[in-house]
Amino acid sequence: MAFFDLPLDELERYRPDLPEPADFDAFWQETLAEQEQFATAATFDPVHNGLATIDTFDVTFAGYGGHPVRGWLHLPVTRTGPLPAVVEYLGYGSGRGAPHEKRLWACAGYAHFVMDTRGQGAETPDPDPATGDIAAPGFLTRGVLDPHRYYYRRLYADAVRAVTAVRTHPAVDPARVVVTGTSQGGGIALAAAGLVPDLVGVMPDVPFLCHFPRATTLTDRPPYVEVAQFVKLHREHAATVARTMAYFDGVSMARRATAPALFSAGLMDHICPPSTVYAAFNHYGAERVPAQADKQICAYPFNDHEGGGPAHEVVKLDWLAKRLVDTIDRR
Repeated sequence: MAFFDLPLDELERYRPDLPEPADFDAFWQETLAEQEQFATAATFDPVHNGLATIDTFDVTFAGYGGHPVRGWLHLPVTRTGPLPAVVEYLGYGSGRGAPHEKRLWACAGYAHFVMDTRGQGAETPDPDPATGDIAAPGFLTRGVLDPHRYYYRRLYADAVRAVTAVRTHPAVDPARVVVTGTSQGGGIALAAAGLVPDLVGVMPDVPFLCHFPRATTLTDRPPYVEVAQFVKLHREHAATVARTMAYFDGVSMARRATAPALFSAGLMDHICPPSTVYAAFNHYGAERVPAQADKQICAYPFNDHEGGGPAHEVVKLDWLAKRLVDTIDRR
């Protein structure tokens, strides 16, 4: 493990000019509008989790294309009114796991919704059956020759629908929803922040899916190496791959976000290089809010992809508590 990217002072100024497809916004407006034909139809079935202080519900809602997407909703057993909700998206290859595994935010007094990731991990509500697409192993190049067929189009739409789903539960305050995630989950959280206009916070940790042109040429660690492997075998598709991925870049999503944001980065992170995280952070809020966006980033100089780990969880707990008090004060 070693420093391999830009020095910190350069990272803090790193704001690359990232070309976007001319129809970026129209593409996403069309994608989300197509989902409106499907009722969210969220169901919340209580499950035994073995925990005395948290109630857990097995959630199913209609994601992209009406496909069933699963999740866990955790609620403090003792609650006295609608709760702020934290929607958590998961890392690459991860599923929602067992009902007792992820409980931090419910222990802190929030509603905590953990969205399963279609086709990843143990839960596979949408196994993405063969479509004729060519792809390297993994998900990063699945359907990559057409942005309409790209895997992350479905996953980002699921993320937006998850926010809608959690807002339907009577224990949740729909006006106080926050999104978070680590690695792939952090990239998905940025997508949700760029596509959902009324979140009250976003907390992306060491986010994946940011600044694809740099990430896919700077690191040879998975998952970004999947793109290099694909283009190595299919050289004739290099420009098409780059164009498709431009619709899904976390930097472009971050530019459109409006919610207060807390990022984290590991400066020795060889999976999600710090310059790709800072590219998203430095562009955050550029298109939709005045120049002084409400954002901060915590850099962990000697950490790899674990970022700040439990120490950063303490930072997030404090940051979120303050933001939610502020939202109450403004009502």
